[in-house]
Amino acid sequence: MAKKDKQILAFPDRETLMNIVADTLKLAKGSGATAAEAGLSVSQGLSVVTRMRSVETIEHQQDNGLGISVYFGQHKGSANTSNLDPDAIRKTVESACNIAKYTSEDPCTGLADADLMATEMHDLDLFHPWDITPDAVIELALECESAALDYDKRIVNSEGASVDMNAGMSVYGNSHGFLQSQQKTRHSISCSVVGESNGNMQRDYWYDISRNSDHLAAAQSVGEKAADRTVKRLDAQKLKTQQSPILFAPELARGLISHFTSAISGSAQYRKASFLLDAVDTQVFPEFLQLVECPFEKQALGSANYDGEGVAVPEGELVRDGIIQNYLLDSYSARKLGLQSTGHASGVHNLLVSDTGKSFVDCLKTMHKGLLVTELMGHGVNNVTGDYSRGAAGFWIENGDIQFPVEEITIAANLRDMFMGIVEVGNDVDRRGNIYSGSILVDNMTIAGMD
Repeated sequence: MAKKDKQILAFPDRETLMNIVADTLKLAKGSGATAAEAGLSVSQGLSVVTRMRSVETIEHQQDNGLGISVYFGQHKGSANTSNLDPDAIRKTVESACNIAKYTSEDPCTGLADADLMATEMHDLDLFHPWDITPDAVIELALECESAALDYDKRIVNSEGASVDMNAGMSVYGNSHGFLQSQQKTRHSISCSVVGESNGNMQRDYWYDISRNSDHLAAAQSVGEKAADRTVKRLDAQKLKTQQSPILFAPELARGLISHFTSAISGSAQYRKASFLLDAVDTQVFPEFLQLVECPFEKQALGSANYDGEGVAVPEGELVRDGIIQNYLLDSYSARKLGLQSTGHASGVHNLLVSDTGKSFVDCLKTMHKGLLVTELMGHGVNNVTGDYSRGAAGFWIENGDIQFPVEEITIAANLRDMFMGIVEVGNDVDRRGNIYSGSILVDNMTIAGMD
């Protein structure tokens, strides 16, 4: 391996950054604030994009950001700066304090409760700088794209391959005395290509992402996977309007679960903008389904010890035997609802959807006849009513086997019915995000196609 590119890791050390946050909080208290919180992040990275076997862009990123919120009683003011010089920070604190003078009093505003602050810090192993030079990053991107372009003569164009590497550190502190930092890395490789057959074109892509570059899929395999997915979509057909079971591929299945987490978020609940209003202790999934948060998993993308307010993140069941156990609350939404923060100011952390023990192939066999969805388009999801209607593409299944690719259809149902209609969850779990799910088979949806 090549030596580290020192430019990528040139941000200040942990102690310096923690001192900046501590000093910012002192400035706020010295300006008369009754409470304050501050978050600081610094990151550096490199991104390379190639297209048609040539380098298109090489971009070094360097970002700094400091945000401060001050509270004068129940009046709140916030300000941000990317300049970490002492004078710029002082002016930012002054701006936040001035803003607080003009904001309305809000009985629900303020820091999260002091007794909820995280005290146990697990070693999450999230920091793995990539030991690679810019030239080697370029070579990887070219290798990935070339593997896709050379895969099949029907691959006629490329939307590009990219390799990204990022290393960063964040610090959060508040006037409860909480002051913690965390270092993270995030590396990825992706490719998107276009195929042509009989005058018709299709595109598809693939990617991998990891905290640790050693765990990324090989560049060649990412490119070949992107090309294979594209070729398989060529000569797609249309379907007649009908009712059918639908199997969501793993990379799409987690989107279904994200609609659920949005519906039980504190903001959706107190605004009464959710199809799962007041749904705690009610059954919304089949009894076999569990949703479990695993925030302390090493090297995972969603791992954390504390949320954006310093509150300890929970470990355990969000859904047990299909029954909702709790909402996802930050301190503000919790107070609005007369409840307590659940440590979800930053969303869920490695939410695992329990599987039913079947492989992807087994799920196809169970479905027997229906639609495998591999792409969704549009934003036709109403979180207030639960109505779900999205453009889709994928493959028609008969006798448990893929028959032909499908395009230009819409799938529709209500999320309540979809959740209760889950028949299988595959063990082909996709972990490239903060929701872990295998393929999800829903027993019945409307496919709108040709009349």
